[in-house]
Amino acid sequence: MSSAIERAFTILECFGKNQKPLRLADVVDDLGLPKQTVHRLIKQLEGMDLLERDIQPEKFRLGTRMRTLGIASIVSQNQTAFTRAILEDLKNRFEETVNVGVLDNGEVLYIDRVECHWPLRVQLSPGSKVKVHCTAIGKLLLAHLPEPQFAVTLRNLTLEKYTQNTIVDVVALEAECKKIRAQGYSENIGEDLQGLVALAVPVYGEGGKVIAGIAVHAPEARTSLKTMHFHLGALTDAAARLGAALTAGNS
Repeated sequence: MSSAIERAFTILECFGKNQKPLRLADVVDDLGLPKQTVHRLIKQLEGMDLLERDIQPEKFRLGTRMRTLGIASIVSQNQTAFTRAILEDLKNRFEETVNVGVLDNGEVLYIDRVECHWPLRVQLSPGSKVKVHCTAIGKLLLAHLPEPQFAVTLRNLTLEKYTQNTIVDVVALEAECKKIRAQGYSENIGEDLQGLVALAVPVYGEGGKVIAGIAVHAPEARTSLKTMHFHLGALTDAAARLGAALTAGNS
């Protein structure tokens, strides 16, 4: 590696590849770089918010600026004619709003969204954030976090109650996540907004990692979850095509 920029980027790649917080020694062992060099570069990357201290202070993880950059990358890939066509097709099938979201620092960030034509709908633009514990995409992405990230995230969530259906018990939420992993989809039955229902499935990237969630939602008075389930195959197929497009980077 001929430059400090290359070495710094390799360190960031090391954190991305391992997908977990790392100690200084872990990075040294993985990359075979001198400990003093790695220590200096990690401190510089921390100062730039590209790395940050983990809840375990001897470990580091990707920082806020890296998360923002990663999300911006997904958004830029997603704003293409091909990926937008996938969402438009899905919206036309359900005749309801379709959205794509990723986890961002304990919340769900919508990176793309296609609105239905009905006047009665929840209007949220790309870039909006919603809670994890009471939304279909949120519970889905939480359920697919690797251990021990799942346990740490679950433990640090603030389980606010929005409706009578909101899950506000950690044990109950953990059981819900286990159920979601087993069945392959997530539901929202009026948990963040009374009368709103949603169905979400995972979007897979390289190595079978869940990189996002795609969901359809609607007022229950217009569309029931039972009706949505009739089109679960179409939702799953759209997620597969979206994942392939995002992973290939040539959508």
